[in-house]
Amino acid sequence: MTVDAKVPVSGQSGKDPDKTAEIYRAAIRIFREKGYHATSINEIADAVHLTKAGLYYYIKGKQDLLYRIMDNAMNAIEQIVVAEADEERDPVQRLRKVIAGHCSLITKEGNGALAILVNELEGLPEAQRIEIESRQKAYVHFVREILDELRAAGKLRPLDSTAGAFGLLGMVLWTSRWFEPQGRLSSEEVTAQVAEMALGAVLRSG
Repeated sequence: MTVDAKVPVSGQSGKDPDKTAEIYRAAIRIFREKGYHATSINEIADAVHLTKAGLYYYIKGKQDLLYRIMDNAMNAIEQIVVAEADEERDPVQRLRKVIAGHCSLITKEGNGALAILVNELEGLPEAQRIEIESRQKAYVHFVREILDELRAAGKLRPLDSTAGAFGLLGMVLWTSRWFEPQGRLSSEEVTAQVAEMALGAVLRSG
């Protein structure tokens, strides 16, 4: 299940993990193609060759499915991108790890969950939406702190760290809109080039 398979899906004990992964992949694809609100439970069930009742064996409902997709996407960001970057003491290399790590999640895995994480928040119940938004804000704050540290070291261009954090993450997230896994550029090439562009945009030359 792309990135989602790397992070345990809570509440799925005893259920076929391969079928669960198939359901999540299908839901991510259809949500991206049609949008969450325009997607029916029947469409997801048909895509994975289950009856509607059979689908409900694996999920509680469409909103719960959306939440678990977003929860797993945030888990990947927190447990892979932030955790690995946080081990780096040098702020330049820490920022590079954030950009490259996030971009790699999108391009190596073809992970539509990260796009859904941004585009479909309004589909969540209020409590779950607030939770996901809080985790997103913490991620932006993590990037903003790196930029503040770079400013203190005299390495940052004269820009606002909040605008810089959102701009950098926007650059990475946009990759999910145009990258083609079977295209001319590999995941590694795109990741390296996006990281270089991002660093060049915020760091002082030299």
